[in-house]
Amino acid sequence: MRRRSVRIALVALATACAAVFAVDPAPVRAEPERATPTAVWSGLDARDHSGPIGAPGTLLKKTVLDRSVSLSGAAAAYRYLYATRDVHGKPATSTAAVFLPRRPAPAGGHPVIAWAHGTTGLGDGCTPSALPRSPRDTAYLNHWLRRGYAVVASDYAGLGTPGLMSYLSGAATAYSVVDSVRAAHRTGLPLAKRWAIVGQSQGGGGALNAARRATRLSRGSGLDYRGVVATGTPANIEHVVWQAGPSFPPVSLPAGLNVYAAYILAGFTDARPDLHGEQALTARGREVLRQAKTLCYAELKTELKGERLNGWFTRPLTSIPGIRAALTDYMSTPYSGYDRPIFLGQGLLDLDVPAVSAGSLYAQMLAAGQPVEFHLYPGEDHSGTVLASLPDSTPFVERILR
Repeated sequence: MRRRSVRIALVALATACAAVFAVDPAPVRAEPERATPTAVWSGLDARDHSGPIGAPGTLLKKTVLDRSVSLSGAAAAYRYLYATRDVHGKPATSTAAVFLPRRPAPAGGHPVIAWAHGTTGLGDGCTPSALPRSPRDTAYLNHWLRRGYAVVASDYAGLGTPGLMSYLSGAATAYSVVDSVRAAHRTGLPLAKRWAIVGQSQGGGGALNAARRATRLSRGSGLDYRGVVATGTPANIEHVVWQAGPSFPPVSLPAGLNVYAAYILAGFTDARPDLHGEQALTARGREVLRQAKTLCYAELKTELKGERLNGWFTRPLTSIPGIRAALTDYMSTPYSGYDRPIFLGQGLLDLDVPAVSAGSLYAQMLAAGQPVEFHLYPGEDHSGTVLASLPDSTPFVERILR
């Protein structure tokens, strides 16, 4: 029966994709690009933090979040610094914001949603809690606040704290997300033990990686993890990344995909210096890596518009011994081992993370007997899926957080 369900899922997805590409698709409603403003640290600038770190989930500092980078739906908001782990499992720090709803806290506190953000960049100036949220993310997070949930939003280790954020690293993002919730419960705010994870794009993959590890990483804390919502989730991308080289990809890619590739290479080569991946890069490729470590998404997208990604390489990445296994370990999205419900949302017009990526993950999860449901949005692109998923994800979250 399970194999039949997997076949049905794959056939349905392939048929839908074929229908889209057989006709002229509707215009993609991408969110307008905005230049990245100057970061506002709310009196907590942790870029050079060098003090003691402590055990994962330790609260190190807390301050009131500046109103210019808060959410209109929040009754109160705070920025805090906490202890977590890096891509190697070693002590690290991250910052996060916590937003409280306007509703009075019920007995036991507000149920918590941990928000895993999408791509902003790797430089400290791209730190989400130090910047105004995009109109889309503002509407999305305000929605959860109106429903009575507190929102805990990690920046991820290395964004606004020492080190480089390990872009698309499953383990590093999972640590940051889970530990942000553990630390939030040490702020003295009225937060319930029940919590769920919600993420988009980079954060969709991060949300699933955190979900896969949440029960284990929060053991002993008293937290009660209930489930995950992931939209625009990159999955099985490592199988594409390791093919990069002078002859692949053979065509120019949209600037946004060039940005993702640059961030992946920068994060991966920083995490695995032992593989000397930069030796497979041209002078231009090495320059792109330098830019990726500091430029935020909008600025790097402008810089890489019209770029030929294959011009970044002198030889195929697969010529580096161990690269496939290392990339899989670094960035794969798990398809088994979940102990709580999973909601996958995917736009059929998504050009950033094509539907076949999330669709293949869904099929893998079905085959592995995971508690997953899949929602396809035929008229939505990568950004549009976030808000379009709310009529389905809202009752899902309400159900798991009862």
